[in-house]
Amino acid sequence: MQLTGKITPESLMTLEAYSKWRKAHKGEVIAHRKLRTVHLGEHITLNFESELTMRYQIQEMLRIEKIFEEEGIQDEIEAYAPLVPDGTNWKATMMIEYTDINERKRELARLIGVEDRLFIEVEGYQRVYAIADEDLDRENDEKTSAVHFVRFEFTPPMIAALKAGAAAKLGCDHTHYPAHVQIGPETLASLAGDLR
Repeated sequence: MQLTGKITPESLMTLEAYSKWRKAHKGEVIAHRKLRTVHLGEHITLNFESELTMRYQIQEMLRIEKIFEEEGIQDEIEAYAPLVPDGTNWKATMMIEYTDINERKRELARLIGVEDRLFIEVEGYQRVYAIADEDLDRENDEKTSAVHFVRFEFTPPMIAALKAGAAAKLGCDHTHYPAHVQIGPETLASLAGDLR
């Protein structure tokens, strides 16, 4: 899978080529995704996306749906390409996970606005709060969604610090979900690679 910095129809593999590539490389993509997954407390998980994770997602959708026409390919690109970080930010899929359906329903009602209370704190700098769900609103007056898409936008000094190895933590200061976690060094190194 060729990373080009921009996902275009021409940069994607044909269904046949992807099928062969997938057999040889699926494990690498899973390991990459696992490295970029951060658990915040017991019930929130962030999967920090990359060009590789989004190319894989698009190729998987094309494979599963057997999409090979231009319009369908473009629709998949438009759905997923905005989740590729663009040099000044980290982008993530945030999941709120409760196994018990009644507990999930109750907690999603209590956690309205939680996606706006997520933050990254780079060592020595102010917190950067998530910009959530830029594509569409995922909550209403009764509950929040179990899935959100978030972006953390960094200043040039923060980017320089992260690239130089500064520590960072992921946190949430929502009244009903106070939590924070230091981002592990291997994960942080992978995420720093998204910044220019």
